Amino acid sequence: MNGLPAAGLRLDLYAVAGRRETLLATYTTNTDGRVDEPLLSGAGFKTGTYRLDFHAGDYLQTSDFLDVIPVQFIINNTERHYHVPLLLSAYGYSTYRGS
Repeated sequence: MNGLPAAGLRLDLYAVAGRRETLLATYTTNTDGRVDEPLLSGAGFKTGTYRLDFHAGDYLQTSDFLDVIPVQFIINNTERHYHVPLLLSAYGYSTYRGS
């Protein structure tokens, strides 16, 4: 929104299996707008469906539009690197599979 990394943005990571969702962890972004560790690593880095809930409303504080932004994605190859960036403004966002 300001052309700067979103420091202090809370995100929740869920494993999704059908209608069952399991909260795996909650993170807060650092001054670079990233989390300090991989969201999934070691034995926890498995194929499956996951969801990141970005708590944009809390972060933006002045937004009267966005609240929680869910981004559901699939990991189908544990040999690859997955990066899920979110570009955020008060009234919109975009995401893509980063490198």
